[in-house]
Amino acid sequence: MTDLRNPPRRPRDDELDVFGVSHAGKVRRENQDAFLLATIQKRMQVLSSNLTELERRFPEPTRRLAMVAMIADGVGGGVGGAEASAVALEATMRYVESGVTAYYGADVGDDDFPALLQAAAMEAHDAIRARRDARGLQGTMATTLTMYFGVWPWYYLLQVGDSRYYVWRDGRLQQMTRDQTVAQDLLDGGVLSAADAARTPLAHVLSSALGADKTAPVVTKHPFHWDNRHLICSDGLTKHVSDERIADALASMTSARETAERLLQEALDGGGTDNITIIVGQTIPRAL
Repeated sequence: MTDLRNPPRRPRDDELDVFGVSHAGKVRRENQDAFLLATIQKRMQVLSSNLTELERRFPEPTRRLAMVAMIADGVGGGVGGAEASAVALEATMRYVESGVTAYYGADVGDDDFPALLQAAAMEAHDAIRARRDARGLQGTMATTLTMYFGVWPWYYLLQVGDSRYYVWRDGRLQQMTRDQTVAQDLLDGGVLSAADAARTPLAHVLSSALGADKTAPVVTKHPFHWDNRHLICSDGLTKHVSDERIADALASMTSARETAERLLQEALDGGGTDNITIIVGQTIPRAL
């Protein structure tokens, strides 16, 4: 008998429960975060974004090839942070969409997707720097990028910067991405303890970002599981909401929207000192 909780097939569109929300917070006047939820079919269908131009640009879905979720957090204190995050999502999505359709047409294997995502990140990096130069801006124009790229039975994570991806399953929350910050580098090198790394201002200084002097995109591959509950977030959430509170929200999840809005409210109640962007997702098996 097929296990309805983890059936040996890819999820149908009606079994995907995903929701994204973005808020400027209580202190910042501008929201420099951007998010994108999309499926790649024979062309891309935008499901949700706070970049309205993208929703007009990609209509009419066909058969789903991949599921994509991304958050980009424009570097605070830099120039054009909001523009950097928007350019990152557009350039990445454009490159990935064309690559996925080409790969499927050529029947290329799973091992080629990490190279595709690495190239997409560098395409976004170059696009941000070109935009900065075209506008004659001085200083750093940069952004983080955390991307979930699901091609059943695998999903891939692309990480640049310190936005995060978490997965909750079997009562356990796990941070699957590594923060690319100076503090994390010092922690990994044994210079700082975990407690000191969490307290130091270097915890919010990026060691890698798209558009910055150094960018080091990391791609990892993970098996799909129907029971996974997914969270991608900018650091505006994790500055105010602990991993324990995140785990509790995902454990008691009734819908992606309810959970995303609950976590947003907790971050605002905790101070809302930064832009807050959250994507929550799960699969809900339904009888055929």
